[in-house]
Amino acid sequence: MTDTSAPENPGSGNQPPQVPSLRVLGQYVKDLSFENPGHPPVQGQPNIDLGIDVGAAPHVDGNGLFEVSLKLSAKAVAGETVLFISELDYAGLFQLQNVPDNQVEAMLLIECPRLLFPFARRIIAEITREGGFPPLLIDPVDFVALYQAQYRRAADLAAAANGPAGNA
Repeated sequence: MTDTSAPENPGSGNQPPQVPSLRVLGQYVKDLSFENPGHPPVQGQPNIDLGIDVGAAPHVDGNGLFEVSLKLSAKAVAGETVLFISELDYAGLFQLQNVPDNQVEAMLLIECPRLLFPFARRIIAEITREGGFPPLLIDPVDFVALYQAQYRRAADLAAAANGPAGNA
């Protein structure tokens, strides 16, 4: 006969299982600008340069609160003429609970901006329409790919800072 004990049931006992959760406590425009130097719009399709940046920082109140900022910028150019420049800093206040430490960064830089993006996209579309241009409808963003690219860039910069490996 072997001496084995039954595995513990994580759901047993007086404590409920600790399920990771993400709560959106608020969303807001931190900064918005729209410059319209090239109005009236020219005929033809302009070149549009889009920029996306995501940042996250612990909130001053602590308690698992974080401010996540999604920055969208768009510049439309036709030939040498700048038609418009739009910049939006859209943020949200998020509360993370029971999220393992090794998953917090990914949650903040992938899941939180994924929740913010549709609202920021709508604001950019409306502000360009109000500026006299067709609404700029930004395609959906793959925040996983952006996170992975940022992670690779940071690793490459760290490797470059340490110098080449091999003979010295």
